[in-house]
Amino acid sequence: MEGATFTRVTLNRPDLRFPFAPDFARRIQGQQLVRLSRRAKFLQAELSSGERLFMHLGMSGRFIIEGDIALANFTHEHAANPKHHHVVFEMENGAVITFNDPRRFGFMELVGVDEPYRLDHIGPEPLGNSFNGPVLRAALKGKKSKIKAALLDQRVVAGLGNIYVCEALYRTGISPRRAAGRLKVAETDVLAAHIKDVLSEAIEAGGSSLRDFSNTDGKLGYFQHSFDVYGREGEACKSCHAPIKRIVQSGRSSFFCGTCQR
Repeated sequence: MEGATFTRVTLNRPDLRFPFAPDFARRIQGQQLVRLSRRAKFLQAELSSGERLFMHLGMSGRFIIEGDIALANFTHEHAANPKHHHVVFEMENGAVITFNDPRRFGFMELVGVDEPYRLDHIGPEPLGNSFNGPVLRAALKGKKSKIKAALLDQRVVAGLGNIYVCEALYRTGISPRRAAGRLKVAETDVLAAHIKDVLSEAIEAGGSSLRDFSNTDGKLGYFQHSFDVYGREGEACKSCHAPIKRIVQSGRSSFFCGTCQR
């Protein structure tokens, strides 16, 4: 898609998780996709018009690549039901990119030139050079919320999800019930390092396939087989053999070891 022009944009429904922007298809058709990048869990497409198209997969969204320049070795083991084909991008180079999302929890938002967007004030990328112990410590300073909730706050660090917060806190020995602003200097340094480690290992393992997630070749990720605490309620801690606990914080499940994590 990068460098190609949109020749046709088809919407098969008026909305996904949110309604499409007014004149969504018209504003994209005829524009070149200048640059495609990622910010947090969003794909960002910069258009030649100066507008930006943000795309989020939600829980079950996927992009299907077909057409003249589709990868010759691209295969998908999990067939996509055409009734869930919601958006179709046809490019001048012959590629056809279809967004399929059974749950419709994904969304696409078109942002005008100089128009503010929800990502403008989110925190640093966890795997970037701008994220480290001192940066995390400054973001948590004075926060009375629990550390689990604080790490899920995208203004603190971008794109960090529930699974990886649980795993990073376990490795650091920090209870999800600790007050975020009460962490010690050494703890934030170690926590930032473990966040990077957990994410890097998950990427290397192809991600975590719990329900719908699969890689671009259709294969499932296998990091879920390495979970220390997530989804292991009642099972033995790998370090002390105490049972893993589960509590609900801000509507999300937190898994932890009450002995190893303080």
